[in-house]
Amino acid sequence: MDYTLAVDNTPETISGGTGVLLLHPSIGETDRIDTDFLKTDTDNFLVISTRTTAREVEQKLEHYDVDEDSAVILDTLSVERGYSRRGTDDVHYVSAPDDLDGIVRKTGDFLDDHDGKLRVSVDSLTEMIYYADEEGVADATEQLLGLLADNDAVGIFHLSKEVHDEASIERFRELFDGVIDLDDDGSVAADFN
Repeated sequence: MDYTLAVDNTPETISGGTGVLLLHPSIGETDRIDTDFLKTDTDNFLVISTRTTAREVEQKLEHYDVDEDSAVILDTLSVERGYSRRGTDDVHYVSAPDDLDGIVRKTGDFLDDHDGKLRVSVDSLTEMIYYADEEGVADATEQLLGLLADNDAVGIFHLSKEVHDEASIERFRELFDGVIDLDDDGSVAADFN
């Protein structure tokens, strides 16, 4: 199954099972790319939010005119921050961004419970590394990529170029079929296998 990829300077489509690494300088322009990725050619999508709460994700989706009826959100921050949290069909929680097993498990549940064209956004690997460690996050990323492949789904994974050294960036780059490299000026370079 092919998925349309509505991002400048990237292939027109990517095949199911493809993971895309979004390298970015700051979070400013990432919302535009992330929401374009999620709202195009999609039946359902999962946002794994390690940087913002579910409410903030909902506000972002609304701002960028993304169909919220297609959205499932995995909030990794609210429990740790002590916010009230009541899970619904469309909003789920894990204890913190370092609950890597929980994140992988909930992603598998989403992919098992939905049909059609499925997309996953991980925003962001950088925050997961901050809370956990690079080794654990690299392993969890490989597990998430395996789930995408098993379910003919696609995913985009955010990683900040400003925070990690070149060796770390290269380590994650090698895990992915495609890399979108976002510059400070909003321009995009892409490298797809």
